[in-house]
Amino acid sequence: MPPPVLYDLSGIDFSRPVFDIEAIRRVNPQRNQMEQLTAVVYVDTVNHGVVGYKDITENEFWVPGHMPGFPLMPGVIMCECAAQLASFYAQKYKLLGGDFVGFGGMDDIKFRGPIFPPSRLILLAKMKELRTGRRALFDFQGIVEDRIVFSGTMTGVPIHREKSRAE
Repeated sequence: MPPPVLYDLSGIDFSRPVFDIEAIRRVNPQRNQMEQLTAVVYVDTVNHGVVGYKDITENEFWVPGHMPGFPLMPGVIMCECAAQLASFYAQKYKLLGGDFVGFGGMDDIKFRGPIFPPSRLILLAKMKELRTGRRALFDFQGIVEDRIVFSGTMTGVPIHREKSRAE
């Protein structure tokens, strides 16, 4: 049984992003094939939650090879999409510090359905714990056509460019 949806999506206007791709690029460092977030459409700074989406096209880098003739979105890319949404929120609202937010881990990942292009993957993330300067825990979900297709919990950690290179 899938978990309850983190946010009621019925009142969110997906045609009017709060942050478009250019605004996301000012916060998230990923570029080119690794950009996995198209827009952010809802931000809840009181409960530390965020909703965005990734428009999945036939031109995704993984389409030719996963699987030839049957383009199935890899689970690791699904998780990357959710991580980029949570990272955007944590960095934009300065929850952790650092130059950007990196993966610290993932738990309780469940894949509940396939994702094929073309489709819109709606992403939801909600922070459930913050240890300032150390880590943030987020519950996350991915939804396609009103169905939760994956969910789990992730840990985001602050990454400092100079400190990381010096070690």
